[in-house]
Amino acid sequence: MAHPLIDKSFYEAILRFEESEEAQNTYYRIMDTAVERNGRRYTVRNQILRAYSMLFCDDLGATAGQLATPEDVEATADRLYVGELRYDPGHWYRMQHHFPVIDEDNYDRFAALVIADLSAGPLHETAASGEGMLLVGELNPLIMSREQRRRQKIRKLSGCDLPGGEEA
Repeated sequence: MAHPLIDKSFYEAILRFEESEEAQNTYYRIMDTAVERNGRRYTVRNQILRAYSMLFCDDLGATAGQLATPEDVEATADRLYVGELRYDPGHWYRMQHHFPVIDEDNYDRFAALVIADLSAGPLHETAASGEGMLLVGELNPLIMSREQRRRQKIRKLSGCDLPGGEEA
């Protein structure tokens, strides 16, 4: 999902979304921007939801090009960990970024935060330096036993995991 609009300023606008009307305007302007890819017109929002869906395509049963739905994002958000797997909620990406509820109103913003972070945020920088990574764990980590959490399978994600195999 290499796109020049998915940059540090977009990432920061998502982080400041709740506190600033200017940030909201920036977020909506970029998300609604039309882009052309392979001769077809899409919005940045569609590209982000497609990229998010690709991160979980095996688990969601998603086909190539399918957009993530509110239900898809809500079902997968608790599976994202920052840095390492731990029971500490501070390591869950969703909790670290204060998304206690993911629904119709904010699912695309959460997906945009993940993709922008992988493309131009701290996750991109730490993955490039080899210091940290976004990890995907099993379904429902909040209700797993200690033994289940210890044995769960994980995947590391970086910008090169986005559709097209190119770093964004």
